[in-house]
Amino acid sequence: MSVQPATQAMQPPLLYLDGVTVSFDGFRALNGLSFVVERGEVRSVIGPNGAGKTTMMDVITGKTRPDAGQVFFDGGVDLTRLDETAIANLGIGRKFQKPTVFENLTVFENLELAQKCPRGTFRTLVARLTGEQRDAIAETLRIIGLSGREATLAGALSHGQKQWLEIGMLLVQDQRLLLLDEPVAGMTDRETELTAELIRKLAGERTLVVVEHDMEFVRNLGARVTVLHEGAVLADGTVEHVQSQPAVIDVYLGR
Repeated sequence: MSVQPATQAMQPPLLYLDGVTVSFDGFRALNGLSFVVERGEVRSVIGPNGAGKTTMMDVITGKTRPDAGQVFFDGGVDLTRLDETAIANLGIGRKFQKPTVFENLTVFENLELAQKCPRGTFRTLVARLTGEQRDAIAETLRIIGLSGREATLAGALSHGQKQWLEIGMLLVQDQRLLLLDEPVAGMTDRETELTAELIRKLAGERTLVVVEHDMEFVRNLGARVTVLHEGAVLADGTVEHVQSQPAVIDVYLGR
């Protein structure tokens, strides 16, 4: 379990969900959900299908507005009052289970387009990267393990490499909170190991919430684990702690 730097520990948490409830046609997808994610932390979120994991991310990113509760970011901004664009501009990025890279563009071009810049069509066409921007892309390529693949079409990458490229696209956007939805689904064992290394490497500089079903991967992250069930927190703590809880074994691990 990672130890947070003292300067981070003294600051308010980066993300705080307080009593969040969401209902769809009478079904409560989230039921008074509350938990805290500290700055620079990696948090694993697990739970059975229908536990509320996707709805939780929808609320954080502004896709779904809750019936009740608040979601505070960076010490006081209530995300439930903002739309998706405003939330993304605060520094919150989401990676879905299926990679959404531009397959007909190169790895470098994907990262280039992802960088924060004026989005008008003309400005995008005539834009030229500064030396600082090129350095940021080079560093991102190093972090995600794709150095030397700049000219490769994204569509020619393996499934795992596409996932890393999409994470890289969030990094060059300078997103502070990364929400990763089942990042290792469909990966080889080696790609899964490398993804765990990548996430651990990002901890501290970024805050990550990782929704995943692969318990071996969750264990390798060595992060605090929050177990959701029926839209609320069922257990929270180390992997060893949550795996030992009879309720968690009953509703999730024992299946």
